[in-house]
Order: sequence, then structure tokens, then C-alpha cells
Amino acid sequence: MFLRLATGFALAIFLCGCGPFDTMREGFAHSEAVSVELEKSLGLKPLVGFNWNNGSLTSVNVTFEGLPGATLAEISAKSKQVVIAEFKQTPEQIVIAFALKP
Repeated sequence: MFLRLATGFALAIFLCGCGPFDTMREGFAHSEAVSVELEKSLGLKPLVGFNWNNGSLTSVNVTFEGLPGATLAEISAKSKQVVIAEFKQTPEQIVIAFALKP
């Protein structure tokens, strides 16, 4: 029993210092910051997802649940600006989507 507990504790410590784990944790913090900033500027909080590949930001998905009170050009410009500022790198693509209830 003690051996299993010690092994689990050692594994948890190992994972906390692991690069991919830190990258994911930072990514989620950036994702939340993008969501909060877009809610302030556009009035609707989006869900923000991201994909990393070998340390490069490959894509960011910004999904609004409804239509913000702005033009598509304003939404895309603000989303691009906030994503680049918060993630501190330009992704290969930014996908902006709108989820509408029937």
C-alpha cells in the first residue's frame, strides 16, 4: 500500500515538472484570458480551444454561443488581436464559429 502511494506521489511530482504539462496549463490560462477579453469587448463570452504541435500553436478555435452585437469583420479583427496578444504567438489558423440554438 505504501509503495503504491509513494509511486503515485513520485509520478505526480514528475508530471508537474514536465514540459508538455506546463504548456497545457499555460495554454488553458491563455484560453481563459482570451475568453474574458472577448467578452469585455464584444459582450458575449466565447469558448476558446487551442492545439499545440511540438511547441507551436497550430490553431485556436473561438466559438460564440450566439451572435455578438458586432459585425463579422469586427469580431474577426478583435479575435485575431486578442489571440495573438494572449498566446504571445501567431497560430497557423484561427477558427471563429457561432453556435445557434434552433
